[in-house]
Amino acid sequence: LPFISLSLSAHRIGLAIARRLAQDGAHVVISSRKQQNVDKAMNILQGEGLSVTGTVCHVGKAEDRERLVAMAVKLHGGIDILVSNAAVNPFIGSLMDATEEVWDKLWKDKEREDRMKEFMHIRRLGKPEDCAGIVSFLCSEDASYITGETVVVGGGTPSRL
Repeated sequence: LPFISLSLSAHRIGLAIARRLAQDGAHVVISSRKQQNVDKAMNILQGEGLSVTGTVCHVGKAEDRERLVAMAVKLHGGIDILVSNAAVNPFIGSLMDATEEVWDKLWKDKEREDRMKEFMHIRRLGKPEDCAGIVSFLCSEDASYITGETVVVGGGTPSRL
């Protein structure tokens, strides 16, 4: 995989994506708004023998985004892909955090979880690793001929984008 800077939350889905990309050979720079989140994610991933680096980055601040890119360029000579939940609009980062908080609550409500699984075609709720696999694939050479597609990681639930 190419040099990748990952600017996703340093836990849940972001952590799963960072892990998968590093396992697949990408040079990953993780970031989060809080140093403690960066440190925790780096300790987890480096404890698994993965080579990752990290820095604090609030995607709503231009100087933080510039520092993230500069760090990746300095360490790895460039960035081939920037995977970010807020690459286009910082609002997306807040939306991702809110979405993950909702999923946390759903996991704790067994009755709601059972209703959701009944509705879903594959009868299970998604895990962060379900998102990580498709991100890794889309960052790989195997996806080089795919353009302009929407890939929904939704377990068969109806989706409209």
